Amino acid sequence: MKTIELPDGAVITGRGLRDGKMVEPHPQYGVYLQPKPVDVPWSHDWIDWPDFRLPRDHDAAIRLIRTLHARALSGERVEVACSGGVGRTGTVISCLAVLAGVPAGEAVAWTRANYHRRAVETPWQKRWVRNFPA
Repeated sequence: MKTIELPDGAVITGRGLRDGKMVEPHPQYGVYLQPKPVDVPWSHDWIDWPDFRLPRDHDAAIRLIRTLHARALSGERVEVACSGGVGRTGTVISCLAVLAGVPAGEAVAWTRANYHRRAVETPWQKRWVRNFPA
């Protein structure tokens, strides 16, 4: 689990769900990137997103990533998570960086420097970040 501040001041926590630990304090909102819905006791949304792939519904994913960013900017405690907390989570954090003003072509490098050195694991995830609509 790692909490980072985006260039626009929004604060986000990224983590892996595989370790099974509940975060303290609980987030007020989370977005979870899994092929199946997750069960957490706080407000959340789920994106159907298979490991090493892209979200099945791109438009819904873009909308929820924008929602996550807006909630983080408003000061809510928010998190994004997938199984390992690296590929899909890193992809979303890169998209959040784009929304926060990082040029799309630099967002993956920014995320690797500030969140996890292996964030965004596949060429198609990198391409999705480069094409993410700011």
